[in-house]
Amino acid sequence: MDPTTSTLTTAQRYEEAGRALTALLEATSPPQWAEPSPCEGWDARQVVRHLIETQRDFLTSRGLDLGHLPDLDGDPAAAWRAHTRAVLALIADDSVVASPYDGLFGPTTLGDTLERFYVFDMVVHRWDVARAVGAESAFTEAELDQLEAGIASFGDAIHMEGICRAGVEAPAGSDRQTQVLATLGRRA
Repeated sequence: MDPTTSTLTTAQRYEEAGRALTALLEATSPPQWAEPSPCEGWDARQVVRHLIETQRDFLTSRGLDLGHLPDLDGDPAAAWRAHTRAVLALIADDSVVASPYDGLFGPTTLGDTLERFYVFDMVVHRWDVARAVGAESAFTEAELDQLEAGIASFGDAIHMEGICRAGVEAPAGSDRQTQVLATLGRRA
C-alpha cells in the first residue's frame, strides 16, 4: 500500500505502527534490553533510544513541544509509551500535520515526513528489536507494501549514512520479507 493513497490519517498510521512496536516492547524483559540487535553496535535498548531521539529531534526542530525526555535508560517500554502519547497528542492537530517545510527531498509537510520516514523506521526497527530479543519478527503484507513503497521513494538515499547500510544479497528463491530485509541491509 502506498502511504500517499491511504485513507488513514498520519496519526492513525503512526498509532497503527506504534501499536505493534509497543506490544513487542512491553513483552521484553529487563535482561533482553542488553541483547545485540541487527543494527551494528546497538542493543535492543539503543534501538528504542534511536526511535525516540530521532522523532523528538525532528519534531522539536520544527518548534513543537514534546515535554520532557522520557527516561531512556530505565524502562524503554515506558519511555516509548510516554513518547508516543506526546507525539500522538501533537499530530492529532491537522494544522501540525499540514505544516510545510523544505525536506531532504524537497517541499513537504510534517505529516508526510512522519509517515514516509518515521513510521517506516518504526516498522523496520520493530523487526530489529524482535530479532534482538528472540520474538516474532514477521511483517504483515500491508507492512511489506509500505516498506517496498518507502524503499522505492527513497531511491539510493535509503543507503545514505545514518539510514540503512548497503543492501545484501537475498538467497535465491527467498520470500518477500527476506528480499525487503536484504534491500535494507539485513539478513532474515
